[in-house]
Amino acid sequence: MSELSFEQMLDESFKTIRNGEVVEGTVIDVKPDEIILNIGYKADGILTRSEYTNEPNVDLTTIAKPGDTMEVKVLKVNDGEGQVLLTYKRLAAEKGNKRLEEAFENHEVLKAKVAQVLNGGLSVVIDEARIFIPASLVSDTYEKDLSKYADQEIEFVITEFNPRRRRVIGDRKQLLVAEKAEKQRELFERIHPGDVVDGTVKNVTDFGAFIDLGGADGLLHISEMSWGRVDNPKKVFKVGEPITVLIKEIKGDKIALSLKFEDQNPWLKASENYAVGNIVNGKIARMTDFGAFVELEPGVDALLHVSQISREHVEKPSDVLSVGQEITAKVVDFNGEEKKISLSMKALETAAESGNAGAEEE
Repeated sequence: MSELSFEQMLDESFKTIRNGEVVEGTVIDVKPDEIILNIGYKADGILTRSEYTNEPNVDLTTIAKPGDTMEVKVLKVNDGEGQVLLTYKRLAAEKGNKRLEEAFENHEVLKAKVAQVLNGGLSVVIDEARIFIPASLVSDTYEKDLSKYADQEIEFVITEFNPRRRRVIGDRKQLLVAEKAEKQRELFERIHPGDVVDGTVKNVTDFGAFIDLGGADGLLHISEMSWGRVDNPKKVFKVGEPITVLIKEIKGDKIALSLKFEDQNPWLKASENYAVGNIVNGKIARMTDFGAFVELEPGVDALLHVSQISREHVEKPSDVLSVGQEITAKVVDFNGEEKKISLSMKALETAAESGNAGAEEE
């Protein structure tokens, strides 16, 4: 039996390793671009920056220090220079893929920071395994610009898992849809017609404003924005501003809102403010051939009939009056039930002439 040489005995004292094997090593030296590990083999293992992470320009001296232990995978036993090339990121990706497979099978909600904003969606990384979230699955509403998601932490589920084709698809949209449905259910259980609630202006159109009530949107129609007239909602409301509204009606999933609070109804004191005989001031709001409608205050209009404009004959109100003109008139009729008030400018002329005649006789 021949004796083994010292070199042979030394070789046998080290374990054998194979390409693809997972080993544990101890860090013996760290440079900014590589980590050297003792892996119990006759040659040390080299872990380069590119095999540690996909992140560029990472200083590995901030990642590891001598004495640390790391689990790595053998990429190549002999790189041609007698060194063992190692990889950390590929092992992490394999573990990450296993993690994603379990999440896919269990419908688990995952959370990760957006690594890249791409033309067609977002890319996120979990344990070095990449997940692609298409733009159509990022939100429950269309978003043209996804740049706001850069470096943001988001939640999603895995809806497609095929690592062989490098196709792992995430879906954030279904979580948002489910969350919105739950908030909507809670909101409809809580609100009732007549309730006063807080909301936020979400969108303003020519016919009204949509108010986010925290679970569902309600419509504040232009006719319900004030006891008076609102010509252009966009001049009254701004998107994002808080607002307190009255729930007027709920039909199915539609909510009608109002700003006509009953305690602010101008007709509550109209019988006192506009009693027959009172002298009032108002503004011409609109005109017809038979008369002019005068706004006495927001929500209270009165009719000035063409025959009551002047003692002199007036063919059409527009011949002597104009929209926006302020006038003074006398209340000659008041009907609270039908919310009708009649005015007369002629009555003031008659009263003035009677006064002047009386003064002349004296």
